[in-house]
Amino acid sequence: MSKKLGFGMMRLPVIGGDDGNVDFDKTCVLVDTFMERGFTYFDTSFVYHNCHSEEITRRTVVERYPRDSFTLATKLPAFLIELEEDVEKTFHQQCANLGVDYLDYYLLHNINGELYSQKLVPLHVFETCARLKKEGKIKNLGFSFHDVPEQLDIILSEHPEVDFVQIVLNYYDWTSSWIQSKNCYDIIRKHGKQVIIMEPVKGGILANPPKPLSDEMQALHPGMSPASWAIRFAQGMDGVLAILSGMSTPEQVIENTALFDSSLPLTDEERQILINSAPLYRALGQFHLDDLEPYKGIGPGGFPVDELLSTYNSWLLQKSRGAAVCAEQCYTPHYKRLLKKHNVPKDWTKQTILNRNGQDISEMVREAEAYFLQF
Repeated sequence: MSKKLGFGMMRLPVIGGDDGNVDFDKTCVLVDTFMERGFTYFDTSFVYHNCHSEEITRRTVVERYPRDSFTLATKLPAFLIELEEDVEKTFHQQCANLGVDYLDYYLLHNINGELYSQKLVPLHVFETCARLKKEGKIKNLGFSFHDVPEQLDIILSEHPEVDFVQIVLNYYDWTSSWIQSKNCYDIIRKHGKQVIIMEPVKGGILANPPKPLSDEMQALHPGMSPASWAIRFAQGMDGVLAILSGMSTPEQVIENTALFDSSLPLTDEERQILINSAPLYRALGQFHLDDLEPYKGIGPGGFPVDELLSTYNSWLLQKSRGAAVCAEQCYTPHYKRLLKKHNVPKDWTKQTILNRNGQDISEMVREAEAYFLQF
């Protein structure tokens, strides 16, 4: 694709606040604006908008445009698969939902190490999808991933038939503790696979940078929006198939498409400025975690409390910008793995927890753990 902005069909305008009741007329306006400006990639899934996103994508895109004029991606809800035959059955149901007989891009949705070992491997999910690809029903096969790089390396090593991987990638998460955009990106490229990027503006928080960073941005490129800086960071990566954005208004479609029409690459120095800004963002959060050193390895068995708090703080930042969900909530399996690795007792948060400066952070830790254990 020459124009790499992808329309994520997960934040569409709805009626009466009901996420399952998408406004058809308003969505048609968004789709038409997107297509009129030369962009063609639409990304949906079985579960978006209370399982109605594929249907609305059919009504607003598939039934209104020639099949060869757009590119369509959807995702297998692997977390709902219970039997091996469910894979092909669900695939055909999704094709019916969308009104198509083949998919340009088909992803296994929200993959982590536990889902891979407990469902994808024993139920031969990759093998079934590879057969569907051989039959011409899937043009490109991949998966969206929410786990640590080591798990990603295992999956790609065992499944070289995969064409691409979709990951969270932005400058805030470039070196974050759990999402680790850089390391995941490097693993994907090591295996020679292409990348689809989600959350390039991190739930909107990168569109509202801390003042020191905003001032530096304007000094370097007067008038360039913070969102443009974030998008250009993602655009500068090699091997990128698409960069996804969930859009709800015509203004957002116009702004985002304009960003991709007027690409100005960032210099290496500018990219490093963005990467180095993560502490400035963390300081804006409820816990003001610009300095993580006082929290490193202070839990039982050296458990990294800094990682727990900084990841939870990221969610709070996104929540403060109106986000209802975040990528971080997908990392509960990783959190449980860390607890097991460090032999952390179940009641550890009932004790008083002090950071290296002697400050009582017990309530902070309890709140953070409660968030991740709810998923």
